Amino acid sequence: MGDSKEAGTEAPPAGTAARGGLSLLSQGESEEPSAQGSALFLGGNEVKSRAVVKYSSAPPRTAFARLQEKTDLKLPPANWLRESAKLGPAGTTILGNSRKSKPFSSFGMAYDFIDSVGNDVDVVSDSENIKKLLKIPYSKSHVSMAVHRIGRTLLLDELDIQELFMRSSQTGDWTWLKEFYQRLIDQKWQRKKKSKEHWYQKAILSKFLYYSINGDGAAQPVPSATEQQESSSADQTNDSGGASWPAPFEMPSSVSEDPGASSQGLKNDFARNILWTFEDIHMLVGSNMPIFGGGRYPAVSLRLRDNNKPINVLTGIDYWLDNLICNVPELVMCFHVNGIVQKYEMIKTEEIPNLENSNFSTKVIKDIAQNILSFLKSNCTKEGHTYWLFKASGSDIVKLYDLTTLCEETEDKYQNPFTMPVAILLYKVACNMMMKKNQNKKHYGTVRTLLLNCVKLLDKSRHPQIIASANYMLSELFQLDEPKKEESSESPLNENSDESYSEEEEEMPDSDENGSYSTCSDPSDDNKAVAIIKSVGELSVPEKYKSIHQIRPSCAFPVCHDTEERCRLVLSYVLEGLKSVDSSIKKESDLPAADPNTPIPLKYEDESTRGGPEGLEKQMALFLDKMGSLQKGNYSSQSGMIPGSWQHKMKLQLILKSSKAYYVLSDAAMSLQKYGRALRYIKLALQSHDTYCCLCTNMLSEVLLFLSQYLTLCGDIQLMLAQNANNRAAHLEEFNYQTKEDQEILHSLHRESSCQGFAWATDLSTDLESQLSVSCKCYEAANEILQFSDLKSQNPEQYIQVLKRMGNIRNEIGVFYMNQAATLQSERVVSKTVSTAEQQLWKKSFSCFEKGIHNFESIDDATNAALLLCNTGRLMRICAQAHCGAGDEFKREFSPEEGLYYNKAVDYYLKALRSLGTRDTHPAVWDSVNWELSTTYFTMATLQQDYAPLSRKAQEQIEKEVSEAMMKSLKYCDVDLVSARQPLCQYRAATIHHRLASMYHSCLRNQVGDEHLRKQHRVLADLHYSKAVKLFQLLKDAPCELLRVQLERVAFAEFQMTSQNSNIGKLKTLSGALDIMVRTKHAFQLIRKELVEEFDQPKSEETPPAADSSPSLNREEVIKLLGIFESRLSFLLLQSVKLLSSTKKKTSSNLEEDVVLKTNKQIYSQLLRATANKNASLLERIDVLAHLLDQLARGSGGGGGALQ
Repeated sequence: MGDSKEAGTEAPPAGTAARGGLSLLSQGESEEPSAQGSALFLGGNEVKSRAVVKYSSAPPRTAFARLQEKTDLKLPPANWLRESAKLGPAGTTILGNSRKSKPFSSFGMAYDFIDSVGNDVDVVSDSENIKKLLKIPYSKSHVSMAVHRIGRTLLLDELDIQELFMRSSQTGDWTWLKEFYQRLIDQKWQRKKKSKEHWYQKAILSKFLYYSINGDGAAQPVPSATEQQESSSADQTNDSGGASWPAPFEMPSSVSEDPGASSQGLKNDFARNILWTFEDIHMLVGSNMPIFGGGRYPAVSLRLRDNNKPINVLTGIDYWLDNLICNVPELVMCFHVNGIVQKYEMIKTEEIPNLENSNFSTKVIKDIAQNILSFLKSNCTKEGHTYWLFKASGSDIVKLYDLTTLCEETEDKYQNPFTMPVAILLYKVACNMMMKKNQNKKHYGTVRTLLLNCVKLLDKSRHPQIIASANYMLSELFQLDEPKKEESSESPLNENSDESYSEEEEEMPDSDENGSYSTCSDPSDDNKAVAIIKSVGELSVPEKYKSIHQIRPSCAFPVCHDTEERCRLVLSYVLEGLKSVDSSIKKESDLPAADPNTPIPLKYEDESTRGGPEGLEKQMALFLDKMGSLQKGNYSSQSGMIPGSWQHKMKLQLILKSSKAYYVLSDAAMSLQKYGRALRYIKLALQSHDTYCCLCTNMLSEVLLFLSQYLTLCGDIQLMLAQNANNRAAHLEEFNYQTKEDQEILHSLHRESSCQGFAWATDLSTDLESQLSVSCKCYEAANEILQFSDLKSQNPEQYIQVLKRMGNIRNEIGVFYMNQAATLQSERVVSKTVSTAEQQLWKKSFSCFEKGIHNFESIDDATNAALLLCNTGRLMRICAQAHCGAGDEFKREFSPEEGLYYNKAVDYYLKALRSLGTRDTHPAVWDSVNWELSTTYFTMATLQQDYAPLSRKAQEQIEKEVSEAMMKSLKYCDVDLVSARQPLCQYRAATIHHRLASMYHSCLRNQVGDEHLRKQHRVLADLHYSKAVKLFQLLKDAPCELLRVQLERVAFAEFQMTSQNSNIGKLKTLSGALDIMVRTKHAFQLIRKELVEEFDQPKSEETPPAADSSPSLNREEVIKLLGIFESRLSFLLLQSVKLLSSTKKKTSSNLEEDVVLKTNKQIYSQLLRATANKNASLLERIDVLAHLLDQLARGSGGGGGALQ
């Protein structure tokens, strides 16, 4: 009969849905009068009370049948203990014949209204328990309740000691509590039997209520005596038997199944659940009070009273609270004498406190409620603990014990039957908070506390699923993919937030400011009770008990100071979860059998078999084949997990979480430049992922995207290891180190797969080439994965990143092969042919550059494409240089192969410029390409000039080609652009002008005949010499070059003088040549300055700045040029003296020419004396020359047409 509600067919259809935590009822179900959201201030103006029905399984309200006078209630009505449509599914339960409140009734409600628990509700309980608490100061009867805390909510349940100890004597549970009870409270405990009067009153009330609903007469037969016997005995067994106490609670087969619906008695058996706000206290209350309505009275409660017994205060409070809780405005009282109905009386709810003989103050009731709540909240501080509120019959003292702590002093902590329901509720509340997508992060501390307490309560071996799930949720609380925002300022409680209400709190004295929680003087009680109310009278004093230490208002979330700490926490929870899952899988051996298809990797394995690119190709092919099979969903677990089982689902989630955590750790290590550590972490991430792939039956695109990211990072790490080869020992040490936690996680992974799927990507090789190859393969694999499904278009950012990295690594490998080819070339003994090895390296290098260029062009990355084109140009120049080594040095000519490769290089540089478009795209790259292009043209021209291919081409054609190449080189050499490269450009341009001038000078000497061409060459030579001088004068570090150009100009003047016939012409040319000599003084000053600097710091080991084109002075060169200069100056002065003397004889005296002649003679004699002194140092010689040039400059005044 007790479960009749379950079998009822008349239940409103929306009822079951409404119970799942919905706070609104559908119209058809809202049977309570104006109760939905209405506030009836039934308690007068002294107290505020508001009730909202959250769920009701009561039938539509019917009017009660007013019984005629003299009706004998001792006789059973025809419908007694029968179900009827008017009663609805709750049947007999509603009509007073209910069995007692169950010990877990509050849990049933909490499971149904999980949203309310932990947040906005203070108390969840049966209305009977709440009434009992509020009557404590007025009543002598005993009180025994179990109290549990979930967040800020207290769950109150009746703890029937009598029943408990009856059970204890049968099962052996709770014996510790029985002993404790007998020792401290009641030495002579014995079962108290209920009186006959009790059963008589119960039966008469039940019959009265059945009469009241049976308006249409007694059509049904009266049940036989045997039926009555059965039903009443069933009631009695329910009342006292063990069925209402669940055996040590077992979790249903799946967490997803609602434990509330199990057969363990954790059902929400109330006719209605009401959210009752009494003053500022919010309560979720279960009530079975029958409510009648209809006609003039929309809602009334019906009571039966013995006319001979006056209503006392306790009854008054009972009636008043029942009506407040159920929002019923009136009470109908039926008076009887010895079971014979006498009369009816109607009383308004707010009048109940003023009834004769049952006067009570509603304000006092409010104070009692607030005081009890504060007392409980202040002392029941530990989530997961079972507290016992106890008051003995006739006693004034109320005591609170922590049963969990008492229980822990015994052997088995699972002897407490509340442990399991509390743990489940903690878990459910946490789940509920996690499910809310808009959940604020500030609640994460609360969720974490709930879960930690849940895990603490459960036995790992008995409840692996909940423990695994709780650990997974704990790991989910930590955001791995977001930058951590420090929240330490918000809460100073972070230090000990690891446990919700940490064990240290046990030492804190639970005393109030005014000492009202001070322990009893009895020493035996002193150390057992958590808190004591010394006298129930205190509860009536307003605000006597204030909840002074609100238990940790914000359960602070631990502040992780860095990413590593956060990931380590996540991994610790993941490991606990994995252990739970693994322990639940029955397996003969923990270690998986070796996979016959996977070779066991040996440490001494030959590098060539797996390190080389060829081995990699095979492994990549295998990997891609595996990725293809993933799409089809091949499942291969070695531990024997069943696909779709909770273990399978949970392990997948945990493994995925671990792979993410290791990825974040690897990324963090990478940014700290700890590349060995980064490789170890990405290896673990990929091993986790490999296991995930083995277990997964349906690969999600999100997970494939993660894999692409992992492989991209792995490629980055391998590249960085290749570039930091000098620190290899340290990286290797970091790579091989492993924490115990990592080993245990790996062990769990090995139960499912060999974890070798990505071994090719995560080996720490010592060979640079294989590291670069592995890096490249990682990026290629990442790219392949993005191609698999529609990931490329969904994640364009990731796709672009992967292609950029592919382009970059191909450039790195191309440069690596190119440098190897250059090294081979430099080591090669001069021979006629280029080696095959070199050609192979060129091909590999070229292929890499080509692929890289394609990668960059496919994502419109013009700058990087230009850089790779530039590198390809450099490769072509290396090929050209390789061909120049062939042939004899003396007979050496510029070969057609060289020309071919240099022209190819030019093509690539021009392509690079076209790729960039304008300088604004990337000025540095633009300038770099221009410089390389200029250099290529310059090298071509120089080689053609120095090693003219006269056997193949005419001199004029060669000169033309050299001239064109030099002019193109000048075109791409920007001397005006201010940059670090400006001096180099000026030096290059000056050199080009000097070479062109020399070439035209040489042509002029060797040419005979065509006067027009000779004149053209003379003008060009003159022009280029003057430009070369101008540019060399701008440079501070090219005095020798400046001197050489000036000397060549002098030689050019001398050559011109030989073809002149008139003395005046010759004098003019001589004067110009001497003027050039004077202008070389700038070069001598620079040489002198450098020599002085060398003398000043002869012992200094510092080298001059390398930025200069010629870092130190070439002394031999200076001495050689100085010798030529002295001889040319001597020759010019002698010629000048001769010419001036001869003209003086022929013509009349010219004063100006006399001065010049005199000066030149003096300088000539001084020069002869100076050159005759062989012991003079270089510095002295330069000083003498500088002095002579000064004299020459003053003496010549403005004589003669100076050559510019």
